[in-house]
Amino acid sequence: MTPEELDRLARKRAGAKLGWFFHAAVYTIVNLFLFAMSQYAFGNRSWSLFPLLGWGLGLALHGASVWLVGAGGDLRERMVQKERDRLQRQQDSRNPP
Repeated sequence: MTPEELDRLARKRAGAKLGWFFHAAVYTIVNLFLFAMSQYAFGNRSWSLFPLLGWGLGLALHGASVWLVGAGGDLRERMVQKERDRLQRQQDSRNPP
């Protein structure tokens, strides 16, 4: 990879990780607010558990895509390179020298 490609990939991965941290912060703030509302405004009802679990699943999947798939980018990079090679072969076969 060229230095420019490495820089672009590093920036993309760093942006994805920052996006997850932002998502986690919003999740925490909103769910604390919902929990407080359910406890104090509506008389100790546990309905705030449902958005906590649903959104928590979304946060976990987001984290898996960033930290597991993004960190294990070797597989992804190999797939991208394989696809580039395939596309290059197709282009070369259509435009012989």
